[in-house]
Amino acid sequence: MLVNFYGVNILTDPLLVNHAGADVIIGTIGPKRLVAPALTAKQLPKIDLVLLSHAHMDHLNSATLREFSSDTRTVTAHSTADLLSDTRLDRPVELAWGDKQVVNTSHGEVEVEAFEVRHWGARWRHDSYRGYNGYILSREGRKIIFGGDTAWSDSFRSLRSKGPFELAIMPIGAYQPWIQSHCTPEQAVRMANDTGANYFLPVHFKTFAFGREGVNEPIERLHAAIENERIGWSDIGQTFALS
Repeated sequence: MLVNFYGVNILTDPLLVNHAGADVIIGTIGPKRLVAPALTAKQLPKIDLVLLSHAHMDHLNSATLREFSSDTRTVTAHSTADLLSDTRLDRPVELAWGDKQVVNTSHGEVEVEAFEVRHWGARWRHDSYRGYNGYILSREGRKIIFGGDTAWSDSFRSLRSKGPFELAIMPIGAYQPWIQSHCTPEQAVRMANDTGANYFLPVHFKTFAFGREGVNEPIERLHAAIENERIGWSDIGQTFALS
């Protein structure tokens, strides 16, 4: 997701190539995209901050991250900065749950705070020590939530006291059969409501065939679970603006 946060351009877990998976000599091996990205790397505005929730290859995508210059700031989960060694993203900030950092960019400051979600962070079988985060972003007196990847968790309830939040960016797909790692649309709404967020922006749907629920079911269930006027968008490439 591309966020223009009062002039600071933020990308969350960017994946702008055709496959999500491991890098090999001939390219990236893994699941193929079902729909093209709304923008290519060359069409993006200058990115001030890349926000990485965890090390899974559909979230920390090396081929995409190599597109960004050294003046792009990076915030990532703890014990994941080593995965950026083949990119130009130097001086990445690692955050564990409860950690907070003010990130200075060429277009201003953004405060980033990591919070607990229910997921897992290993990129390979042997590196289960890696972290996995949701984030609170604060700038110009406004706050938004990026839920990363998460199953149902009551950890979102503790965020309400840190608000108010303008919106929550929440995952809604890949829950069947991966319910222990990914929430249903109804659970995503409950967690967003726990924070008191005004608007709901769905992500993690319709791009890859990761879940057996299909590409259309998540957004259909979302519309049945929450007031339509609170949903920021329903399809890839749409935009949402706060007044």
